[in-house]
Amino acid sequence: MSDVAQTSKGRSDATASLPPAIELSGISKSFGPVQANKDISLTVQKGAIHGIVGENGAGKSTLMSILYGFYQADRGEIKINGKPTQIHNSDDAIAAGIGMVHQHFMLVQPFTVLENVVLGAEDGALLRPSLAKARKLLVELAHEYELEVDPDAVVEELAVGLQQRVEILKALYRSADILILDEPTGVLTPAEADHLFRILEGLKAQGKTIILITHKLREIMAITDTVSVMRRGEMTATVKTSETSPTELAELMVGRRVLLQVDKDVATPGESLLQVKDLKVTDEDGVDRLKSISLELKRGEILGVAGVAGNGQSALLEVLGGITEASGGQVILNGQPLDLLGGNDAGDRRKAGIGHVPEDRHHLGLIMKFLAWENTTFGYHGEPEFNASMGLMNQREMLEDARGKMERFDIRPPDPKLKAANFSGGNQQKIVLAREIERNPDVLLIGQPTRGVDIGAIEFIHQQIVALRDQGKAILLVSVELEEILALSDRIIVMFDGKISGERLPGETDESELGLLMAGIDPKAESAA
Repeated sequence: MSDVAQTSKGRSDATASLPPAIELSGISKSFGPVQANKDISLTVQKGAIHGIVGENGAGKSTLMSILYGFYQADRGEIKINGKPTQIHNSDDAIAAGIGMVHQHFMLVQPFTVLENVVLGAEDGALLRPSLAKARKLLVELAHEYELEVDPDAVVEELAVGLQQRVEILKALYRSADILILDEPTGVLTPAEADHLFRILEGLKAQGKTIILITHKLREIMAITDTVSVMRRGEMTATVKTSETSPTELAELMVGRRVLLQVDKDVATPGESLLQVKDLKVTDEDGVDRLKSISLELKRGEILGVAGVAGNGQSALLEVLGGITEASGGQVILNGQPLDLLGGNDAGDRRKAGIGHVPEDRHHLGLIMKFLAWENTTFGYHGEPEFNASMGLMNQREMLEDARGKMERFDIRPPDPKLKAANFSGGNQQKIVLAREIERNPDVLLIGQPTRGVDIGAIEFIHQQIVALRDQGKAILLVSVELEEILALSDRIIVMFDGKISGERLPGETDESELGLLMAGIDPKAESAA
């Protein structure tokens, strides 16, 4: 037995007689007519890793936001270490020993690691003593929990995995004994995710209690001791992880059997629809984002693009989608060259037959304050069927069109007059997909199709992508989820440092090899040498 395992077992025996780290009893919370949490009770044992899973909109984030003081429960009781605790805000939560690592990091990008850790936890008006104290403690924490990171590094210059370490260090610096992690591996490479799991095991071995919110059932099975399932605002089950399975958890989450594997026939690609030749992009700071990229996309195939965020995938999608200009190269669609120097914009791309589901649905896919029916027609509002007399738009037709899309794509709630911001992440993604897919594009660009999306919505989105391929469309799929890339793609290219580092067929590779290519290492090239 390893030292970590022995320590963990010893601590587990020692904490067995102690009160639970967290007890939630009868927690309820409503937002107007929507009840997000319904009489929820949850017990989290001290020194355990406790997973919480559920569909988007199931109430997981609301429940954790109540525990961390962002929201106040309408009724119910919270006990921390056996004592009733009032948590009115995040300061109360921190005082109770609770820390939270958010899915979207709460870091000040131009500040250093040290400044971010100290921010909000200064000892007084003079900053120098606080920084000196923090530097010493930061080194101790980093060594103890395998969270090594340069205290003087500027956060915006750090890789995503290192920024996440800073978030964990912030919580530990504030003496957190209970850590809540919300979708912590959403932007990590497989190697970074594995390192995070080692960190969590180390924290557990030191007696920390961890709540892990994730939609990735593989991670739940790999790292947690216990898992709780939420559905439609209620707690439906709590089970020992060793006594359940991904299939059972998926069924508990959505209330029906879920296909965990992508069901698709072998592709039969047709003629080439899109050719990219020596495509280059240099940003406004003079950084080369794309370095002579060449690829071909055929009718009736899904070309997957894997890579760590920031290696050119976003630039590739944005140039092909007409959002940014190229610095050089050529793109040919259906035999016609596209203007890459500003003459074409996203609207012209749509007219040419390119649909685009952006990686960041909040900033590029939706206008969050606008209504669902408005978002389902953005970019296509000039189509003849949406035009009324005297240059006005036909809102009645747009509403009916939105209702149809919401029904066909199972968007919940099916209310076209609800603001986009009021839908869960999975349903926001379905709004964007419905808008782009139903315009029948020849080529569909899809960035991170299931980021932050629950298992039921993932199944639906995958089915839509495969159906589009089977209709003879060409799909360029960018995803950081290697499972998704391997399951959906007919061919895979991997990007590293603005270049294509390798091309593989899904049946002839695996996550390990793709992970090496994502780091710029081609095992086949090295073995040949």
